[in-house]
Amino acid sequence: MSFTNYLAGKVLDQLFGAQAYTASGTLYVGLSTTTPAENGTNFTEPATASGYYRVPVSNNKSNWSAATNADPSVLDNRTTITFDQASGNWGNGNLTYFGIFDNQEGGNLLAAGALTVPKPITTNDTASFASGAIEITLT
Repeated sequence: MSFTNYLAGKVLDQLFGAQAYTASGTLYVGLSTTTPAENGTNFTEPATASGYYRVPVSNNKSNWSAATNADPSVLDNRTTITFDQASGNWGNGNLTYFGIFDNQEGGNLLAAGALTVPKPITTNDTASFASGAIEITLT
Protein backbone atom coordinates (compact mmCIF):
# COMPACT_ATOMS: atom_id res chain seq x y z
CA MET A 1 0.00 0.00 0.00
CA SER A 2 1.39 3.39 -0.98
CA PHE A 3 0.76 6.77 0.54
CA THR A 4 -0.36 9.40 -1.95
CA ASN A 5 1.66 12.56 -2.52
CA TYR A 6 -0.97 14.43 -0.46
CA LEU A 7 -0.49 12.29 2.65
CA ALA A 8 3.30 12.08 2.27
CA GLY A 9 3.47 15.89 2.20
CA LYS A 10 1.22 16.19 5.26
CA VAL A 11 3.33 13.67 7.21
CA LEU A 12 6.59 15.46 6.33
CA ASP A 13 5.13 18.86 7.23
CA GLN A 14 3.91 17.47 10.57
CA LEU A 15 7.27 15.91 11.41
CA PHE A 16 9.33 18.92 10.47
CA GLY A 17 7.25 21.69 11.99
CA ALA A 18 5.73 23.27 8.90
CA GLN A 19 2.15 22.74 10.03
CA ALA A 20 0.09 20.36 12.10
CA TYR A 21 -1.88 17.65 10.35
CA THR A 22 -5.05 16.44 11.98
CA ALA A 23 -6.08 13.02 10.77
CA SER A 24 -9.74 12.46 10.04
CA GLY A 25 -11.69 10.81 12.87
CA THR A 26 -13.26 8.54 10.26
CA LEU A 27 -11.50 6.97 7.31
CA TYR A 28 -13.36 5.67 4.27
CA VAL A 29 -12.37 2.52 2.38
CA GLY A 30 -13.19 2.46 -1.32
CA LEU A 31 -12.67 0.19 -4.33
CA SER A 32 -11.37 0.99 -7.82
CA THR A 33 -11.32 -0.62 -11.25
CA THR A 34 -8.24 1.40 -12.25
CA THR A 35 -4.72 1.86 -10.91
CA PRO A 36 -4.62 5.00 -8.73
CA ALA A 37 -1.90 7.55 -9.39
CA GLU A 38 0.33 8.80 -6.57
CA ASN A 39 -1.19 12.26 -6.98
CA GLY A 40 -4.54 10.78 -5.89
CA THR A 41 -6.18 10.73 -9.30
CA ASN A 42 -7.34 7.80 -11.47
CA PHE A 43 -9.32 6.12 -8.68
CA THR A 44 -12.41 4.83 -10.52
CA GLU A 45 -15.14 3.77 -8.11
CA PRO A 46 -18.32 1.87 -8.99
CA ALA A 47 -21.55 3.83 -9.41
CA THR A 48 -23.58 4.47 -6.27
CA ALA A 49 -26.66 3.46 -8.28
CA SER A 50 -25.38 -0.13 -7.87
CA GLY A 51 -25.35 0.13 -4.08
CA TYR A 52 -21.69 1.10 -3.78
CA TYR A 53 -20.51 3.49 -1.08
CA ARG A 54 -17.19 3.87 0.67
CA VAL A 55 -17.18 2.11 4.03
CA PRO A 56 -16.65 4.40 7.04
CA VAL A 57 -14.15 3.11 9.61
CA SER A 58 -13.55 5.00 12.85
CA ASN A 59 -9.91 6.00 12.98
CA ASN A 60 -8.92 4.44 16.32
CA LYS A 61 -6.93 1.55 17.74
CA SER A 62 -10.04 -0.64 17.95
CA ASN A 63 -10.14 -0.68 14.14
CA TRP A 64 -6.46 -0.26 13.27
CA SER A 65 -3.55 -2.04 14.97
CA ALA A 66 -0.58 -0.25 16.45
CA ALA A 67 2.30 0.10 14.01
CA THR A 68 5.21 -2.26 14.46
CA ASN A 69 8.55 -0.78 15.49
CA ALA A 70 10.44 -2.38 12.62
CA ASP A 71 11.62 -1.73 9.08
CA PRO A 72 9.20 -1.57 7.49
CA SER A 73 6.67 -0.39 10.05
CA VAL A 74 3.35 -2.12 9.47
CA LEU A 75 -0.20 -1.84 10.76
CA ASP A 76 -3.44 -3.43 9.63
CA ASN A 77 -7.18 -3.38 10.07
CA ARG A 78 -8.26 -5.11 13.29
CA THR A 79 -11.91 -5.46 12.30
CA THR A 80 -13.74 -6.75 9.24
CA ILE A 81 -14.61 -4.01 6.75
CA THR A 82 -17.81 -4.88 4.87
CA PHE A 83 -19.42 -3.03 1.97
CA ASP A 84 -23.17 -2.94 1.40
CA GLN A 85 -24.55 -5.71 -0.77
CA ALA A 86 -24.30 -4.86 -4.48
CA SER A 87 -27.61 -4.10 -6.14
CA GLY A 88 -25.93 -4.20 -9.57
CA ASN A 89 -22.53 -4.82 -11.13
CA TRP A 90 -19.74 -2.72 -9.64
CA GLY A 91 -17.64 -1.45 -12.49
CA ASN A 92 -16.79 -2.74 -15.91
CA GLY A 93 -14.75 -5.81 -15.10
CA ASN A 94 -12.64 -6.47 -12.06
CA LEU A 95 -12.06 -4.31 -9.04
CA THR A 96 -8.28 -4.19 -8.73
CA TYR A 97 -7.42 -1.61 -6.05
CA PHE A 98 -8.62 -0.31 -2.73
CA GLY A 99 -8.03 3.11 -1.24
CA ILE A 100 -8.40 4.96 2.03
CA PHE A 101 -9.98 8.42 1.90
CA ASP A 102 -10.57 11.22 4.40
CA ASN A 103 -14.16 11.80 3.26
CA GLN A 104 -17.25 9.77 2.28
CA GLU A 105 -17.44 11.46 -1.13
CA GLY A 106 -14.65 13.32 -2.86
CA GLY A 107 -12.03 14.22 -0.29
CA ASN A 108 -8.41 13.17 -0.48
CA LEU A 109 -7.14 9.72 -1.37
CA LEU A 110 -4.62 9.05 1.41
CA ALA A 111 -3.27 5.65 0.41
CA ALA A 112 -4.00 2.88 -2.07
CA GLY A 113 -3.02 -0.69 -2.68
CA ALA A 114 -3.64 -3.52 -5.12
CA LEU A 115 -6.11 -6.24 -4.25
CA THR A 116 -4.42 -9.62 -3.90
CA VAL A 117 -6.97 -11.11 -6.28
CA PRO A 118 -8.83 -8.80 -8.70
CA LYS A 119 -12.53 -9.53 -8.45
CA PRO A 120 -15.76 -8.62 -10.18
CA ILE A 121 -18.59 -7.65 -7.83
CA THR A 122 -21.97 -8.53 -9.28
CA THR A 123 -25.56 -8.22 -8.08
CA ASN A 124 -26.04 -9.59 -4.53
CA ASP A 125 -22.29 -9.91 -3.85
CA THR A 126 -20.94 -8.43 -0.62
CA ALA A 127 -17.33 -7.26 -0.76
CA SER A 128 -15.34 -7.26 2.47
CA PHE A 129 -11.85 -7.21 3.93
CA ALA A 130 -11.20 -9.68 6.74
CA SER A 131 -9.42 -8.50 9.86
CA GLY A 132 -5.73 -8.10 8.98
CA ALA A 133 -6.35 -8.03 5.21
CA ILE A 134 -5.47 -4.37 4.73
CA GLU A 135 -1.80 -3.95 5.52
CA ILE A 136 -0.30 -0.47 5.60
CA THR A 137 3.48 -0.30 5.36
CA LEU A 138 5.86 2.62 5.80
CA THR A 139 9.56 2.21 5.10
